[in-house]
Amino acid sequence: MPFDGRILSGVSVLAAVVEGGSFVKAAELIGITDSGVSRAIGRLETRLGVRLLDRTTRSVTLTDEGRRFYEEVKPHLNAIEDAAVVVAGASSAVRGRLKVDIDPFLLPLVLAGRLGAFCERYPDLSIEFVTREHVGDLVAEGIDLAVRFGQPRFASLIARKLIEAPILTVASPRYLERHGRPAHPRDLTGHRCLQFLDPYTRRPFEWGFIRGDEAIDVPTTGPLTFTDPKAMLDECLAGTGVAQVIGWGVGQALARGSLIDLFPDWHGERFPLFAFHPSRKHPPAKVRAFIDFCAEIASGLEPSASKVQTSKEID
Repeated sequence: MPFDGRILSGVSVLAAVVEGGSFVKAAELIGITDSGVSRAIGRLETRLGVRLLDRTTRSVTLTDEGRRFYEEVKPHLNAIEDAAVVVAGASSAVRGRLKVDIDPFLLPLVLAGRLGAFCERYPDLSIEFVTREHVGDLVAEGIDLAVRFGQPRFASLIARKLIEAPILTVASPRYLERHGRPAHPRDLTGHRCLQFLDPYTRRPFEWGFIRGDEAIDVPTTGPLTFTDPKAMLDECLAGTGVAQVIGWGVGQALARGSLIDLFPDWHGERFPLFAFHPSRKHPPAKVRAFIDFCAEIASGLEPSASKVQTSKEID
């Protein structure tokens, strides 16, 4: 098939439909009419000889052929965008739309309430957040960036370590009044411990404790297992059981006494926070800006002695 510039034009319209979720949103994104979007998609489907989209009165979704086609062309669209940014000398311009796959703990318990400052800093940028148990296919789903706790598991992505988060073992005064306060981490074997599911192994995380050069693992059990960190924290606050949590989300609760740090001399293994993005030669300025913002917020939550260098990237 010889090169046809109309195919490239149609692909850009298809990308707008996928990102916007409808012809109306696509029309708004690229500045044409709804009927113009429909005609462009129709011409592209005719040129390729396949139906790319299933249309109903309420939604537009990719067909199987459309999904395969979009997965193939999306990286090339990203490369064209990168080249345009570089050539235009606008590599420092933070604008457009950013789609972020965000950790279910980080968004509600750390970033919520702080995002307004980022929006004021970059008024020409809009952000869509996706929250789920684990990272999916960023390229296929049109996601620019993922910010997640845990070690990298994605060889095809660039991973930047932002910081390491403290793990605390906490309980509410109500729970301690009813069940007593454990004097040592090993005493937790006799307590109701709220479990949190590892999305990759599908088993609860193990409870480990470190004090200086000493490290121990403690087997724990409890009536509830969670995949939602906020729900687990709410149950801990209600007195249901003991929980191991990322320390960033409980500072205010500790300060007002609604949670107690059970073992100030012991802490869990520190949990690294990573930013992942597709392997591209020139990461867009909007991606770099949000990564830097997350690193800035995380660093502000930590004592200076425990900060981690944030410049290293892992291929």
